[in-house]
Amino acid sequence: MQPSSSPSASFGWLLKMAWRDSRRSRSRLLLFMSSIVLGIAALVGINSFGHNLARSISEQSRELLGADLVLHSTQPFDSTIAPDIARLGQRRTTDVAFASLVLFPRTQGVRLAQVRNLSGDFPYYGAWEIAPASARAAFRAGRGALVDDVLLAQFKVKVGDSVKVGEVTLPVLGRVLKTPGQSGMGSAVAPTVFLPGQYLARTGLVQRGSRISYRTYVQFAEGTDVAAVVKGLQKRLDKASIESDTVASRQQRTGRAFSDLTEFLSLVAFVALLLGCVGVASAVNLYVREKLAAVAVLRCLGASGRQAVLIYLLQTSGLGLLGAIIGAALGAGVQFLLPQVLGSFLPVEISVGLAWPAIGLGLVVGLLMAVLFALLPLLSIRRVSPLRVLRAAYDEDTAGADPIRWAVYAAIGLFIVGFTWFQTHKWLVVGVFSGSLLVSFGLLTGLGLLLMKLLRRYFPVSWSYVWRQGLANLFRPNNQTLTLITSVGLGTFLLATLYLVQALLLGRMELKTGDQQPNLVLFDIQREQLAGVENVLKQRQLPIIQRLPVVTMRLLAINQRTVAAIKRDTTDDIPPWALTSEYRVTYRDSLSTSETLLSGRPPYLGKDGLPHISVDAGYAKNVHLKLGDTLTFNVQGSPMQAVIGGTREVDWTKMQSNFLVVFPKGVLEQAPQFEVVITRVPSTAQLAEVQRTLVAQFPNVSAIDIGLILNTLNDIITKVSFVIRFMAAFSIITGLLVLASSVIISRYQRIQESVLLRTLGASRRQILLITLVEYALLGALAAGAGIGLAAGAGWALAAFVFEVSFAVALPSLLGLAAVVTAITALLGLLNSREVLRRPPLEVLRGEG
Repeated sequence: MQPSSSPSASFGWLLKMAWRDSRRSRSRLLLFMSSIVLGIAALVGINSFGHNLARSISEQSRELLGADLVLHSTQPFDSTIAPDIARLGQRRTTDVAFASLVLFPRTQGVRLAQVRNLSGDFPYYGAWEIAPASARAAFRAGRGALVDDVLLAQFKVKVGDSVKVGEVTLPVLGRVLKTPGQSGMGSAVAPTVFLPGQYLARTGLVQRGSRISYRTYVQFAEGTDVAAVVKGLQKRLDKASIESDTVASRQQRTGRAFSDLTEFLSLVAFVALLLGCVGVASAVNLYVREKLAAVAVLRCLGASGRQAVLIYLLQTSGLGLLGAIIGAALGAGVQFLLPQVLGSFLPVEISVGLAWPAIGLGLVVGLLMAVLFALLPLLSIRRVSPLRVLRAAYDEDTAGADPIRWAVYAAIGLFIVGFTWFQTHKWLVVGVFSGSLLVSFGLLTGLGLLLMKLLRRYFPVSWSYVWRQGLANLFRPNNQTLTLITSVGLGTFLLATLYLVQALLLGRMELKTGDQQPNLVLFDIQREQLAGVENVLKQRQLPIIQRLPVVTMRLLAINQRTVAAIKRDTTDDIPPWALTSEYRVTYRDSLSTSETLLSGRPPYLGKDGLPHISVDAGYAKNVHLKLGDTLTFNVQGSPMQAVIGGTREVDWTKMQSNFLVVFPKGVLEQAPQFEVVITRVPSTAQLAEVQRTLVAQFPNVSAIDIGLILNTLNDIITKVSFVIRFMAAFSIITGLLVLASSVIISRYQRIQESVLLRTLGASRRQILLITLVEYALLGALAAGAGIGLAAGAGWALAAFVFEVSFAVALPSLLGLAAVVTAITALLGLLNSREVLRRPPLEVLRGEG
């Protein structure tokens, strides 16, 4: 059939030729398609999940807050604004919260919990799930307490038992299963005991210097412009150090936090797609090499090089589109799993549905990436000479520089950059992600090229026949060295890096739980109680490792510029937390063992009477402070100016009280304050006994069980690691599919080589060993390269992010390398079964 010159007829001819040519190769082309399916599935699943999560947050934004407006302060509302707050909205609930030890008398269980004293009908929106349901009405009638289910389960407490909070003992009316705006993970970290508001004073826990949070939840009439109400009060709220939170601001903050998560996971999914595209390029490259003779015949019949490229591009595009459709359908199913995987982290119930924008994006990205990567090997078809029908020399007409190939490389790079920016809108992330991919692919590709070059130049001719043949397969025509080292190496790199990050975090916590490290922190100790608390410890021969006073204050101004003015200035990049947080400071004239002086002097009182304070170096950098700058603080209602007299580096990993700001002695002694005592208790039983004694004698004193906190953090890290590994599994499985497709697509070439070897007298055992040598070496090199990259990434994270020492977990990483090598070798051996079972002539006839 001659190609037509008419554009419409020419396209029809191209389609017909693409269909006819694919008849004998469709099974192998389906493998090409499978390489991108999982990457697209991961991408569509994550983006669909993000779309549905954003929609659910928007729909349930009121439930997140539990009210239309929340006002919050660490001090009782100022009398000048309290009457106005009391007139806001239709209904109001006051919530006075603090941390305190709680005791369950029947089981003698003691734990630090968040105590919330509620007066009103909170929540106004959302489900406050309590079992039994009747307990809610009984609670509002003031008949007892409600306790988080996780806390009751820990100490085997039942409804009807009692709980002691400070001086008050109340019956447990019910277990709280869910509180609006609080995730399951939040309950595990800080379980809550809810008390009716009338019991607040009777607890005896609200004392001078205590750390207490005051909140008012307000419900407005439907249609009220809450933002306008807040705007009218904003100056007075700022002056009274009262923060406001509306439905819109909570929605924005929550959505931003989870959008960061989905952005990260979508980049992990994109890596899986890139791995699949590497498989596409490899599969098409091998496929094209087998089709060169057919292309030469087409050229003899009058087809142009452009038409030959379009025939095979139509084949790969059609299969790429089919793969994208299957991947999108699979991804739409994956999103139903993600709420189960991430459930404990989510503050809302996700309503899962088809997210057509995410599906459309997956289809477009998948198709474009498949076409771009398929173009790289397809471009060589343009230069196939009709003379190839008479001669088989390949390099003479397809080798050499091709400027269009560089244009395709540039298009792939631009697409990666564009996609990353589209997902994150952060140029720093774009640069780091794209640069990391470039370095990873470059190093792995360079390793493959270097291996082939070294084998050609220093081939071990004295080695055994099996080893020579196996090594020669690594650089012969149709070799898979580059493909497998890149795909398997990148998959191993991802998995090993995730493992090392988890080990870094867990190792960092384990460092704090050594035999000589403190494990109990006592705080909210009033001055008159200090001697009694220390006596409790001395009676049990427990060491007092650290004792220090703590004063709470808020920032009023930086270099005479008020916080309100700084917040209004959009050009300032000072973190919001530095302006609005409550500062907890101590006073002393020397540095602690966890601090190193970087500039200036330790805290001292100046000749002019102004305190010269020492600040953490990281804090000084974030707030743009230098020596001699001034900070003005609100110390329990009294303004106090301080001068930056020195900066210090703080080792926050040491288990002792560390501070951003340290004052000198002689300034804060008369300010409202509490004492902190740090000790070490040798056993869990003695720890519980100390806590029970403190609850009985000093009910306002709170205790932090460091071991329990670290175990909770361990659980959180384990769950986060599972989420990330769940997504990384797409990359790993995609890498295995790339490996399998590359092995199977090269099957015909391998069969020809194996048949030739068998014809020359090679035994089945020798062919098996040759295959084993080839794929075992490829798997080992790819795994070793991936682990090497992971070690480099782990070191960088340890040095520059976590700031801890880095140690390679060799046994685990070697085990991973062994598994990857074994899987690679196994897939190679499975591909050779047919050659080993059947006679050479029968194999050739079957392939012919």
